[in-house]
Amino acid sequence: MSLMKIKEITCKTALTKSKLPGLMYSLNPYLGCMHQCNYCYAPGILHMDREKWETTVAVKRNIPLILSKELKQKKQGTIGISTVTDPYQPIEKTYKLTKYCLETLSKYKFPLCIQTKSDLIIRDKEIITKCKDVEIMVSIGTLNDKHRKIFEPGSSTIPERLNILKEFSNTNVKTSVFFGPIYPNINSDDIPKIMDTFIECEVDEIMIDYLHLKKEIIPILTDTINDNKEINNVFTMQMIASQKEKLKKINMQIRDYLRDTNISLQDAF
Repeated sequence: MSLMKIKEITCKTALTKSKLPGLMYSLNPYLGCMHQCNYCYAPGILHMDREKWETTVAVKRNIPLILSKELKQKKQGTIGISTVTDPYQPIEKTYKLTKYCLETLSKYKFPLCIQTKSDLIIRDKEIITKCKDVEIMVSIGTLNDKHRKIFEPGSSTIPERLNILKEFSNTNVKTSVFFGPIYPNINSDDIPKIMDTFIECEVDEIMIDYLHLKKEIIPILTDTINDNKEINNVFTMQMIASQKEKLKKINMQIRDYLRDTNISLQDAF
């Protein structure tokens, strides 16, 4: 994992309109991400230079203050924290912008959805449980932590992420798994163990997504697969390119498996 440059900036707005289903607003305290997931397509969506995204994190140092002013004027609606980069990436340990924003949000009645790959979120458990209507969504695309480390080098381990769900399972917080991007080497035989793991964590919802093969990430994934002996015998670019049909069957399998549970299932995007 390469070293990141930190750039402090000021922002004029904190909440932006969200086009994602179920969200009215987006709140992103940072731009760029220290998790360095090599399948990330956020830079393309934001029309940002990928190299800059992977080497620099912009810290919106005044965002808690701007947020406190905006919350007094905004129409209530669900706020997504964070929609383009992880709000609990390692730089949050230093700047605590997500924490400060949550302290402000806990005083209002805006529903919240926090998505993360980091167990740093447990630090803010007391604040989060004070919020009136909040969902935590933990991204997990595989249970194989060796593979996770290759594709998501700066993120929390899979056991650490599962522990997030367990920590919040007996609180007023809705817990969800963003099962995605589903690693392309996952097969039907793997699904019972994966679903049982999520069931044991007492999740309320599972959202499914596959690995979107955007043109800008093709060379990155190709190099990753070719350069790692751990995965180059179980991953191929052809496997990724042809995953849609297989995942349709897996999707139906998951629905059948969860039929007698209280877990709701959603398709992303």
